[in-house]
Amino acid sequence: MVAKADPRGAVPRRDAAHCSLVSSHPPIPTRVVLLCGPSGSGKSSFAARSGLPVLCLDDFYKEAGDPTLPQVPGSSDIDWDSPASWDAEVAVAAIEELCRTGRTSVPVYDIARSARVGQEALDIERAPVFIAEGIFAADIVDRCREIGVLADAICLRGRPSTTFRRRLVRDLREGRKSVPFLLRRGWRLMRAERAIVARQAALGAYPCGGEEALGRVASALTSYRTSSPFAPR
Repeated sequence: MVAKADPRGAVPRRDAAHCSLVSSHPPIPTRVVLLCGPSGSGKSSFAARSGLPVLCLDDFYKEAGDPTLPQVPGSSDIDWDSPASWDAEVAVAAIEELCRTGRTSVPVYDIARSARVGQEALDIERAPVFIAEGIFAADIVDRCREIGVLADAICLRGRPSTTFRRRLVRDLREGRKSVPFLLRRGWRLMRAERAIVARQAALGAYPCGGEEALGRVASALTSYRTSSPFAPR
């Protein structure tokens, strides 16, 4: 029930139920920019370039041997590019905890071994905005919006041939999987890249190049820096 204004200018009294409701929902001091894009589109480099704290969503992959892992149709390969290979629920919980408290515990995932090899603390201190980057970030846009922590969602896009070369060089350098697997995956993703970007855009991520993306991140930072309870007064 909305309290009516006093014609004499007095501050209206609020009932106890209203006060309880307000006090039990403190403002969220931090928001997240979800950064997605095809594998090899430059998400990690972009996130580092932004200067903001970063949560790597690849660390929430499921482990080899998990019976729910999907396979590439017509192949014995695990489909690591399917959202079903990733633990969205745990990732969203970590994002929400970071937004509310500034810290959380995240798994350390070894892609070459397809296994979680530990846990580590992530502390973003009093940052008003941080980036959560990974190929499945678009899949949690709606959920992050629902819980009130979304600042923006961006999909990095470029030329499929450039993405293919960047991805292959990185994966070979890091020894992520066997060479035959990386080549099969690389050709498949290059052919599917435009469809991947279209899907992520349909899920709510804004597709753009790196410079435009930096502008959007800067705008989000300006907006939430001034509205954060940690902002200087």
